[in-house]
Amino acid sequence: MSELAIRSRRAAFNRAIADGDAAAIGPMLARDCVMVTGTDSAVIAGRMGQVKVWRREFGHSGRMVYVRTSESVAISSAEPIAMEHGRWYGTQGGSEIPGASGTYAAKWREVAGEWVIEAEIFVTFS
Repeated sequence: MSELAIRSRRAAFNRAIADGDAAAIGPMLARDCVMVTGTDSAVIAGRMGQVKVWRREFGHSGRMVYVRTSESVAISSAEPIAMEHGRWYGTQGGSEIPGASGTYAAKWREVAGEWVIEAEIFVTFS
């Protein structure tokens, strides 16, 4: 059930990116979450920091639309945490052709019955 819940949250995150809905992204992030970007390894810390970056990104015409595709989800038997690995790609301006792509890892934690992202790291390969 936990793996399905995480995959469902990932699908909702992808929808929020596609829709340009930064408000929908906030509840999927832990308060003190961390994201390490794929190309320049910039660190974006905290839920509000990430929501602010997404709002700015969504405001650009011809913006990149990112999709993360989970390849595996491992649930801890010791703690309410999980690790997700997958591939990501970004398309620009509604194009079907990826403009960038790579891999990612995400650490999730179950908090008050909801899975939230605590940390994500992205690597850009193309």
